Amino acid sequence: MEVITIHHPHNLQKEDFEPMAMALGYFDGVHLGHQRVIQTAKSVAKEKGIKSAVMTFDPHPSVILRREVQHVEYITPLEEKMELVNKLGIDYLFVVKFSHQFADLLPQEFIDQYIIGLNVVHLIAGFDYSYGKMGKGTMETISFHSRGKFDYTTVPKLTNGNEKVSSTLIRSFIKEGKMLELNSLLGRYYTTSGIVIHGDKRGRTIGFPTANIEIHDEYLIPPLGVYSVRILVEDLWYEGVCNIGYKPTFNKEQGHKPSVEVHIFDFNKEIYDQKVTVEWHKHIRSEKKFSGIDELVAQIERDKLESLSYFEKNNV
Repeated sequence: MEVITIHHPHNLQKEDFEPMAMALGYFDGVHLGHQRVIQTAKSVAKEKGIKSAVMTFDPHPSVILRREVQHVEYITPLEEKMELVNKLGIDYLFVVKFSHQFADLLPQEFIDQYIIGLNVVHLIAGFDYSYGKMGKGTMETISFHSRGKFDYTTVPKLTNGNEKVSSTLIRSFIKEGKMLELNSLLGRYYTTSGIVIHGDKRGRTIGFPTANIEIHDEYLIPPLGVYSVRILVEDLWYEGVCNIGYKPTFNKEQGHKPSVEVHIFDFNKEIYDQKVTVEWHKHIRSEKKFSGIDELVAQIERDKLESLSYFEKNNV
C-alpha cells in the first residue's frame, strides 16, 4: 500500500494517478462499519479493474475546529490506522492534513480538488458522510457535486442489536471498561501500543514483575483497574494481567498520568525500550487500596488465576 500525505492546497494532477475507487471517511477505529465501506471500495476496484484507495484526515477535525468535544485521543492513532487499512489490501491511502484552510473548502471545491482532481472514478462512503465547509455536502448532494464525472456508492448503516456501529459507541465502551463488548464492534480486540520503560521495579520484589508500558498519548485508555490482557512482544503473544492506576497502596500522591503495568505469565526476558502491543480482553476489577503487601499479593494472585481461567475457557 502506498501512503500519500496531502497538505492543502495541493498541486497534484489527475494524470498523476490511475483511475481509483476511493472510500472516504475519518475511520477512527477501522471498525466493522468502516471495514464494510473500505471493502466495498476494494470490491468496486476489482470489478472495474482499477486501483482501490482510502482517504482519511489527520488530525480529527474537532481538534482544528475547536469543537466542544475534541477527539485528541483515538481508538486507532494514525500509525495503527495505516496498518489496519494495509491489512485490508488497499492500494493507496491518502492522508489529508486537516487545517482551517482545508475546512473552508466549499463542497464543490472539495469534490473538484480531492475527488475529480485525483482521478477518482467511483466514490464510496457511509450514509452519514459529509464534506466541505460546515459539512454542507452529504451523500444526498453528491450526485449534483459529481458533475457526472464519477459514480458513487452509499453504504448503509451497520447495526449491532439496536445500536449503530460507530466510533462514538466504541469510545463510550472503552471509557466504561467494556472491553469484551468491543469485539462485536471492531471485529477484533482493542489494542494499544507503547514502549516498555523503567518503573520502580516494586513488582519483582513481591513476586510479580511487570512491564511498565508508556502508552502513546494519542490512545484512548480504559479506566483504572485490572484487566486480562495479551501482550505482543517480539512478534509473540503472551497472556497476562494488567493494572492501570496510581498504585494507591504505595503512593500517597497521585501522579498526573496512571501507569500501565502488565505482569506477563511465564516470561522472564528483559524488554526495556521495546515496542509492545497490549490487547485488552476482560475487566477484572476496579483499582483499590490495600492495607499492606500481604493483602495486595493475595489479590494479585486471585487476579492472575481469574485471567488464566478466562484465557483457558475462551481459547483466545
